[in-house]
Amino acid sequence: MKKIINNPEMVVEEMLDGFVKAHPNYVKRVEGFDVIVRANAPVKGKVALISGGGSGHEPSHGGFVGKGMLDGAVAGAVFTSPTPDQIFEAIKAVDGGAGVLMVVKNYTGDVMNFEMAAEMAEMEDIEVTSVVVNDDVAVEDSTYTTGRRGVAGTVFVHKVAGAAAEKGLDLAEVKRIAEKTIANVRSMGMSLTPCTVPAAGKPSFTLAEDEMEVGLGIHGEPGTHRDKIQPADKIVDHLLDKILSDIDYSGSEVAVLVNGLGGTPIMELYVMNKRISEVLAEKGIKVHRTYVGNYMTSLEMAGASISLLKLDDELKELIDAEADTPALTQF
Repeated sequence: MKKIINNPEMVVEEMLDGFVKAHPNYVKRVEGFDVIVRANAPVKGKVALISGGGSGHEPSHGGFVGKGMLDGAVAGAVFTSPTPDQIFEAIKAVDGGAGVLMVVKNYTGDVMNFEMAAEMAEMEDIEVTSVVVNDDVAVEDSTYTTGRRGVAGTVFVHKVAGAAAEKGLDLAEVKRIAEKTIANVRSMGMSLTPCTVPAAGKPSFTLAEDEMEVGLGIHGEPGTHRDKIQPADKIVDHLLDKILSDIDYSGSEVAVLVNGLGGTPIMELYVMNKRISEVLAEKGIKVHRTYVGNYMTSLEMAGASISLLKLDDELKELIDAEADTPALTQF
């Protein structure tokens, strides 16, 4: 295992410490907990958004804490759900009196622990509700889920719901918009290499030099199949075919997210995006906005995912709204 770390057991602690030191104008840490919140948290009278999950997906989730997106993020151990007490501390730290929306990816541990934290918060009269993101079209049930997994499309939920909260909408409206976003976003990914969890010290799975895994999850869970490595255009065609066959995008406008999994050169993501734009144009689907880069990674995994968000006028306004966070700045 080759990693630039000290003690594998301290990697999350040291990562969070370094993150806060890099971005003190955006974030602060809740003392004693693996929780990052906005530097000005709590924002009085504004619906607060929190999200989180296992570490190893950086810049998700702490990188999206800031104006127009999240108010707080909870970091579990690498690829491990955060505990209810950590989530509860995040809820308390961001609550500005207008309620808290939790954006949860559909993994069994995450769903259970966020629900437990919400019950703890409600006992202290904090209004909490949640949405569960399940954008992955690859597989219906997987190693860690009942139903579809929540993957990079979650970033669109952070962006759109965060913009709604920043506008001053109430908790019910912010939740409605988050659920609308979830209903209209679909994702699928592929990988050329596995990744290595620091505490494990060895790759999570093996791939031959000429193989790729199609449809895998962000923790390296098995996908739909393995195949010989294909040219970028064929990879994009396969991923898009699965996404476009899941909901009807015809005649619509979309936001596109070409997401790197941590070890993919940005050059290759732009090569993918060239083909994405060609296919969507052929199908009469207009690209309103495109994001290319590392948004929800899997440690050092070489691979990528594609997410499409079907837009209407309401979602277009919110996707275009200002955001100012360590990992996404948009004016």
